[in-house]
Amino acid sequence: MPQKDITKHVEALIFSSVQSISVQEIILALNAVFEEEILESQIFESLDLISAKYNKDDFAIELVNLNKGYQFLTKKDFHETVNQLQLHRSKKKLSQAAMETLAIIAYRQPITKLEIEQIRGVNSDYSVQRLLEKELISIEGKAETPGRPILYSTSPLFMDYFGLNHLNQLPQLKDIAKEENTVGENAE
Repeated sequence: MPQKDITKHVEALIFSSVQSISVQEIILALNAVFEEEILESQIFESLDLISAKYNKDDFAIELVNLNKGYQFLTKKDFHETVNQLQLHRSKKKLSQAAMETLAIIAYRQPITKLEIEQIRGVNSDYSVQRLLEKELISIEGKAETPGRPILYSTSPLFMDYFGLNHLNQLPQLKDIAKEENTVGENAE
């Protein structure tokens, strides 16, 4: 199959995918459609061609490598414009409780609901359920402690939503702590 045709199909797969799509997922889809083996090198060549195409100033979107996969995203020059639209459509915002719960899971994963509740000091059933429904967290398995409680971790959608490739890209406390929030200083 000509590389030009493969590239069009790869572009269609990335465009239609709600989340980032991996090279392996692209290969599986193309192998099933064309009933011939598509090589990883052909996919990477297509990705390079697509990336070069969308890096031109003619396009408001670009191909981005996220969470070990590829996705089309708006270029940074247009973030404020898109943000305005999102503000108007953001009826499904996460509550403060859900954001707190999500942050605890992101930084302490895998973690049980009891551990989340011990950190927050309140019941977190509703927040955990909402985060599961929104697919921002997932069930990782069960802990090896008495009762075998469920372990929660962030999901691939969490990584896509926050634009992360790795969890070590999460902000560290030292990056967000304000100097005026230090303990023991005199307030004059």
